[in-house]
Amino acid sequence: MPLLWLRVATVLYGLGLLHAFLMLRRKGERAGRVAAPAVGLGMVFHFVSLVETALLSGYLELLTIRHAESALALLVALIFMGVYLRYKTPSPAAFIFPLIFILTFASAMDQHAMAFTSPRIRSGWIVFHVCSLLAGYAMLFLTFVSSVLYLILSRQLKHKQTVSWAARLPALQEIDELGYKSLLLGLPFMTAGLMAGVLVAQEHYGSTYFADPKVLLSLLMWGIYLVLLYTRWSAGWRGRKAACLASFGFFVAVCAWGANYLSRLHRFVGP
Repeated sequence: MPLLWLRVATVLYGLGLLHAFLMLRRKGERAGRVAAPAVGLGMVFHFVSLVETALLSGYLELLTIRHAESALALLVALIFMGVYLRYKTPSPAAFIFPLIFILTFASAMDQHAMAFTSPRIRSGWIVFHVCSLLAGYAMLFLTFVSSVLYLILSRQLKHKQTVSWAARLPALQEIDELGYKSLLLGLPFMTAGLMAGVLVAQEHYGSTYFADPKVLLSLLMWGIYLVLLYTRWSAGWRGRKAACLASFGFFVAVCAWGANYLSRLHRFVGP
């Protein structure tokens, strides 16, 4: 049943993705009346799927790569819904829903029953590590989306050519503030998750884990976001400079997530 609920959520998220594409073609007004409640219902099914998985198979089942992708998709969807309710604009959906749909679809199409034999996987530190990183990724993805929207809208305003969907966005200052607030929330989660991971890795692998590409990319990503926060506080970096640095930070974050498939030492549990 959890897999069924997840696949139902995937279909409903597909309506949100369709709406996002229609908005880019200036045809999304009517579709939005259907997409919004469909996405909300999809989030309910998605949550039920994760809860049932934890109840039937144990919460450690959520630490597999596919369930982690599913949980990340739900977190991003929840954040988007909060932004939508706060600013009354669906425009960020064009950038957010492709990720939500891809993560949920991949999870729904490639799940397997898992057997956990390693005692370290049962450690509460591992659970804290993964959950904190997922929350950090979700919030920092919102920082990235805000940065992209800021760059697009500022360029259009500069050339006095604002397309219809961009015209419904909040003001530049509000977009910049949204990116800053999501950074403030996401960086502590990312920091806590990385620290927990370092403690566990040091115990089981020794100092050799630092040579792992996923670890190096994760630390680079954390450093970029830390520099972004520092420059915002000390040098007053805002607007375009902050948006470009945040975009680069998210690019490194994507590389760190992708390195999971290449790492032989440090990776999600696989089938």
